[in-house]
Amino acid sequence: MDFLLEVLKLTIPGALTFLAAYYVLKTYLDHQSKQEQLRQQREQGKNALPLKLQAYERLSMFCERITIPNLLLRVRKEGMNAGALRLSVLLAIQQEYEHNITQQVYVSAQLWEIIKLAREESVNLISIAAQDIDNAADGKQLAQRAMQLVDEQEALVVERALQAIRKEAASRMG
Repeated sequence: MDFLLEVLKLTIPGALTFLAAYYVLKTYLDHQSKQEQLRQQREQGKNALPLKLQAYERLSMFCERITIPNLLLRVRKEGMNAGALRLSVLLAIQQEYEHNITQQVYVSAQLWEIIKLAREESVNLISIAAQDIDNAADGKQLAQRAMQLVDEQEALVVERALQAIRKEAASRMG
């Protein structure tokens, strides 16, 4: 019995000392691990910010390039019939979209939905304008009808998309 009592006298303080040291060391290492994670997150944030800003720039340019007036200036050629102009405009919109589709990784899901709506609006405006005009007609007629539809719109989704891009970019900067 004395032997057991002597073992307990030595074991209990040793075990308590071990547990205290283990707790202190574990707390310290957990704290160091969290600090390292925060440092890595800050570093990733620094690296991601230029990519996010570039995405906002590219999406702004995308919105500008898919506005009907800009599309018509860029795509329309003298002597082009309405069917060829419609096809060229729709193709230009699709190419612009495909060129910028990867930018969705850097922006919010809500902003990306607005960007997609802007694209759909441009496609729809050209499609609506083309409904009233024969494919063989002069492309000028389609261009004039499309511009008329743009003028009749109170606020284009493309303009709202540009505002949303500016707003989100400003919130990410500040």
